[in-house]
Amino acid sequence: MLYIIPTPIGNLKDITLRALEVLKEVDGIICEDTRRTSVLLNHYQIKKPLEVLNDYNEVKTFPQIIEKLKSGENLALVSDAGTPLISDPGYKLVRECIHQGISVDSLTGPSSVITALTLSGLPPDKFLFLGYPPEKEGHRAKLFQYILGREHNEVIQATYIMLVSPHKLLKILEEMSEVFGDVEIVLAHELTKIHQSVEEKTISEWLEKLKNPKGEYILLFNSSSK
Repeated sequence: MLYIIPTPIGNLKDITLRALEVLKEVDGIICEDTRRTSVLLNHYQIKKPLEVLNDYNEVKTFPQIIEKLKSGENLALVSDAGTPLISDPGYKLVRECIHQGISVDSLTGPSSVITALTLSGLPPDKFLFLGYPPEKEGHRAKLFQYILGREHNEVIQATYIMLVSPHKLLKILEEMSEVFGDVEIVLAHELTKIHQSVEEKTISEWLEKLKNPKGEYILLFNSSSK
């Protein structure tokens, strides 16, 4: 059995009792970064063999993991924070398990996307998670133009959610302003931590306020609600 286990996005107390139970019972834990996962495991005094699965070694590593699962081992898949597979590695492993008839179970738990959405004050009934925006500026421009086109269709208007690295945030805000105008943007930062903030401002106000962004940001907007 492969268990997909969400882990806290900031506050170590945000883990379910069932997740802790499974982590204590499995034969091993598959993680992105042993250092990050060890912080959680040490906090709850859990000692298990760790195996690294990340974007760089996923294709090479998951066949070995598949063999362990086929031999009868129970393994847990975790990411550095939040729900595995959501903009994190593990998709190829889960797909291969399904193809080979290996049982997979996904536990409920923390998700930065849902936490940000429910705190944003934006319409939550329909939302589109875009993950990280494309690396290339031209591809991002096409994405924003596509969203703008969708917004003209009242039937499918939605709240859009993106994960944004701090060193790209200002550039992306400038690019969005060129396409959408000076719309209001919600930025969620340091979710579940002491300095958590979820604020809505126009793009121009954000560009004036943010001088040296640090940490991961979740960007949300719904141009129909401006």
